[in-house]
Amino acid sequence: MSHNEPTQLTRVRPWGIGRLAPYPTTVRLPYVTVAVDPATQTGVFYDDRGNVVEMGKHGTSSATATSTATNLDSQPDQGHDQDSQQD
Repeated sequence: MSHNEPTQLTRVRPWGIGRLAPYPTTVRLPYVTVAVDPATQTGVFYDDRGNVVEMGKHGTSSATATSTATNLDSQPDQGHDQDSQQD
């Protein structure tokens, strides 16, 4: 049994070429780098001269959810709690 090997490869246009488009307009960000302040464990933003850039106030939130069942098959007697905090 012999295998026929092509002597010349057929050129195929990659499928992704039709999806290419120019990059959108870029925006200059007010900072160049971000580091973590070891004392507060928050991000500190620096400009291209090494000066701290104020990025404004950002809220934080936390939430918890608990589920309870009072019988072994956990069908009808089931409860659920949720709470959240935002500052």
